[in-house]
Amino acid sequence: MTIPSDTGPTRDEVQAHRGASAIAPENTIAAFRAAAEQGARWVELDVALLADDTLVVIHDDSVDRTTSGMGSLGALSHADIAKLDAGAWFDTKYAGERLPTLAEVIKALGEFGLSANVEIKQHKHHKSLDQLVRAVQADINKRGPNTQIMISSFDPEALKAMHALEPDLEMAMLWGRPPEDWAEKLKAIPATTIHMHYKALSIGMLEETSKSGIKVRAWTCNNPIELVSFWGAGLTGVITDNPKLFLG
Repeated sequence: MTIPSDTGPTRDEVQAHRGASAIAPENTIAAFRAAAEQGARWVELDVALLADDTLVVIHDDSVDRTTSGMGSLGALSHADIAKLDAGAWFDTKYAGERLPTLAEVIKALGEFGLSANVEIKQHKHHKSLDQLVRAVQADINKRGPNTQIMISSFDPEALKAMHALEPDLEMAMLWGRPPEDWAEKLKAIPATTIHMHYKALSIGMLEETSKSGIKVRAWTCNNPIELVSFWGAGLTGVITDNPKLFLG
């Protein structure tokens, strides 16, 4: 079921979670292409460093779940992941799809007319937060003029570090359920946006965030009906595996 055309997010506020991951293997060029074909303008993606300091687009800290290989990212190089199949696990028609680097994805976003919400995770194998955020900065600064970037993380320290490097970028704090002192925590980063689990949404909180000028996007909702009552209360956007559901 698609969302009624007279309610819901604007086209710019629908983000494809790890690309259109309902119909293509997550965090691959194929998934980002599929999102663009569905009419999405934004994708959400995850980044992590490999052993040789290459930034790769992947959610987990290992390649076990989403590729033909096994092993921690901290034990693999760019040359290692280039040999892996990141598509066949999802569907045989995606056999041969590769695990992309962030640099490769940034280039593809420009070709597809997409912008990106880059989620930063600190994994145990990372050498330092400073190294991680500077690597992210280097790759996102290769983007084309029509590709926008925002940064999100469950880690406030990662957002603080990125904000120090790129103060003009939107920073989004990720929470399952925001804490009671969410306003103070946002100011400390500083961040202007909350990304929260859609099941934790409440009318009361959305009214508070709206009054404070704070954006709220819901993750990861794949049923538009579950968000209908929140748009009028101040919900800004949605992060979804299937953007077509919210794009009509």
